[in-house]
Amino acid sequence: MSNNSQTLSMESLGISPSLSHIAALFGSLTYCLIITCNMTVLLTIALDRQLHKPMYALLINLPINDMIGATALFPHLIHSIISQSTSISNLACYLQALLVHLYCGGSLVILTVMAFDRYLAICRPLRYHSLMTTSNLRWIIAGMWLADVVLVGSLFLMLTRFRLCRWRLADIYCNNPSLMKLVCENTTANNVFGLVITMLMQGTSMLTVLFTYGHILLTCILNRQADARSKALRTCGTHLVVFVVFELTTLFTVLSHRLSVSPYLRRSVGVSILLFPPILNPLIYGINTKEIRSKVLQAFCRKNKKIKNKISF
Repeated sequence: MSNNSQTLSMESLGISPSLSHIAALFGSLTYCLIITCNMTVLLTIALDRQLHKPMYALLINLPINDMIGATALFPHLIHSIISQSTSISNLACYLQALLVHLYCGGSLVILTVMAFDRYLAICRPLRYHSLMTTSNLRWIIAGMWLADVVLVGSLFLMLTRFRLCRWRLADIYCNNPSLMKLVCENTTANNVFGLVITMLMQGTSMLTVLFTYGHILLTCILNRQADARSKALRTCGTHLVVFVVFELTTLFTVLSHRLSVSPYLRRSVGVSILLFPPILNPLIYGINTKEIRSKVLQAFCRKNKKIKNKISF
């Protein structure tokens, strides 16, 4: 059967028809919340010139990436719940899988670069502005997305050369490991290439974060200014928690397809990668950041003031 004409079937969520509309409503509200929160952070940084700093120029990539991940999951998931259908076209499945992997790879790359940015700001403050110039930032941001697109795109280009001889996916959304299980041909080259990409991205990210936060922790310990030390630890502590949780869940999801792991646990962890970071990141990096929080509050106060003035007239 041709790849282009085949319809695939994903694992069922097991939601009864009587609860399908409630589940679809919950999914729609969650998706709207993710888009609203991330768009708020994105527009706040983009429209306020006072936030056009290196740290925020890197941070603005995170809500873009989170919206890619959420869009890869929620629209089709909501449609599946409403229609009570687990089928998906081949083209839609490949597109969903591509977006999912671009999101996962992008999260690792962006969080890694943000960690290095904090290292330069805290440990090399005198050289920070000379290194993080506007020109260098453009190259860094372009390099982040290019590396993600090239690595993930190459993986899927290798996958499209196969014909699928099975139709039942082992997950509730499409991804590369699940699609590989539908191939009956020799996929050794793809498996090796996939593992190399995983080790390259995971290994580079982990080593970079260990190096940067090791130096940041040492600098904070040696810093005699209590305010500067507590601010640095608070800022970097939240970043480190987000990175470690994402790293562990991603690594578990990748390895679970190659090890004997409960399919329910694998699917739960897999969905959590696409659900929780897009919700928590704008809160942790946006609302929890003093400058962004104050700008958002100012914008809402101005809007409320305009509404009250219109009502008074």
